[in-house]
Amino acid sequence: MERMVNSAILTVDDDPAVSRAVARDIRRRFGDRYRVVRADSGESALEALRELKLRGEQVAVLLADYRMPHMNGIQFLEQAMDLFPRARRVLLTAYADTSAAIDAINIVDLDHYLLKPWDPPEEKLYPVLDSLLEAWLATPEAASTETRVIGHRWSEPSFKVRDFLARNLVPYRWHLCDDPEGRRLMTAAGATEDDVPVVITPEGKTLVKPSTAELAGSVGLSTTPASDFYDLVVVGAGPAGLGAAVYGASEGLRTVLIEQRATGGQAGQSSRIENYLGFPDGVSGAQLTDRARRQALKFGAELLSTREVSGLEAAGPTRVLHFTDGSKIAAHTVVLATGVSYRLLDAPGLRELTGRGVFYGSAATEAPSCTGSDVYIVGGANSAGQAALYFSRYAARVHMLIRAPDLTKSMSSYLIEQIEGNEKIVVHPCTEVIAAEGDEHLERLTLRDMPTGATRTVETSWMFIFIGAEPRTDWLDGAVSRDERGYIVTGPSLITDGTRPHGWTLPRDPYHLESSMPGVFAAGDVRADSVKRVASAVGEGAMAVSVIHRYLEAQ
Repeated sequence: MERMVNSAILTVDDDPAVSRAVARDIRRRFGDRYRVVRADSGESALEALRELKLRGEQVAVLLADYRMPHMNGIQFLEQAMDLFPRARRVLLTAYADTSAAIDAINIVDLDHYLLKPWDPPEEKLYPVLDSLLEAWLATPEAASTETRVIGHRWSEPSFKVRDFLARNLVPYRWHLCDDPEGRRLMTAAGATEDDVPVVITPEGKTLVKPSTAELAGSVGLSTTPASDFYDLVVVGAGPAGLGAAVYGASEGLRTVLIEQRATGGQAGQSSRIENYLGFPDGVSGAQLTDRARRQALKFGAELLSTREVSGLEAAGPTRVLHFTDGSKIAAHTVVLATGVSYRLLDAPGLRELTGRGVFYGSAATEAPSCTGSDVYIVGGANSAGQAALYFSRYAARVHMLIRAPDLTKSMSSYLIEQIEGNEKIVVHPCTEVIAAEGDEHLERLTLRDMPTGATRTVETSWMFIFIGAEPRTDWLDGAVSRDERGYIVTGPSLITDGTRPHGWTLPRDPYHLESSMPGVFAAGDVRADSVKRVASAVGEGAMAVSVIHRYLEAQ
């Protein structure tokens, strides 16, 4: 018969001879299909069950001796039910203890009791276990090969863990700490509600309130470079950075891609991109990101997660990047593709409720929880429109709050048409949020009509903010030229009245996409005067690599 992967039969008896005998007989008949786990006390058996639970394995049958010191068989089965409530329960007992076994039917919902001795097992043991295993197979517990996250519903740290895993395309299962399975996992991990979020890896490793770096390392994301020198370092794994990594690695450059949060950038959060070349039916940002990431890895690029770059300097022909942890990495060339971040909405109550009903970006992990609720979207550009359409699949109604009179100046016409045709979406022009309130989570918003100044309060637990973006380039201060808004100036724009940028030492003008530091290029939204579209960002990433070849050939 086919082996039941990750399924066990556990036996516990304090008598070593009896313990060996029952395990031997069970293994002889069922060892080809089930792992047989043997324990010599109730305490050690519970510890074994906790390890099985954390590893996501199943337990089909629990067979416990009644007479054990410290914890008898009934007491053990009672506690074991908290970890594996569907496991079939068998009590091994002497004839004199049959009354206790009968009582156990009511105490621990006992499925069967076996009298010692059980010889011959073909007559007394195997038929019982065959029947119990057949019943268990009809309604088994689902084996877990995913990362499991246990936390509070309205908890910013819990949201950050789930958002990090989702955006990095790590499969996970979410459990509330007060639901039955969440409580069982917390018990198995030896954790309390004060410890959440708790993350349990598929291997059974428990992480309590993990940092993003700790989380990344535990779920298989690389955080340490394999080398200290590369041909090309790409900072930022949005569309531009992924494009540069794919083309750089495919053309033989030793390439490493560094990302602080998650691959895909803002585009990776888009529920549906419908105007990207080659996808007439649209593609989600997550799908596009996953394909690009796998493509870069296929060509040999390294991808480092949860690494924040804090500085850039030139050391002769070498470009050195410093990390916030004090380490550094060097390369012949650098592509800066750090993109932009959503601006923070400045209104009372928002900062305190961020991650607890107030979210920046689409936060797609929250969409199913919005079912039947009113959702508020702040912003009127494409990202806000895509989010409104996505949340309309779940929400009772989606309210778009925009400061402009209509959507025409900031949103693509295809999105406007879809929004106008969606009866669940209501656009509120000339409206702004001036306050948010709530105890454990967002409960209400105060809105203001900008022309009249009239205010009103609305009840909601969900607000998603898309109010423009700004580059996070402070760490480049003094290293490369930036415009007044912080965007990186490149190529011909660096030439003023025929004069090259300050500190430029080469006899040629800066190449297209090259910054004021030779060998350092910018691509995508972080570059001044760039076209803020996914396709153009990918194109600039690819173009940067072609210019890098020119730069390297001239060195």
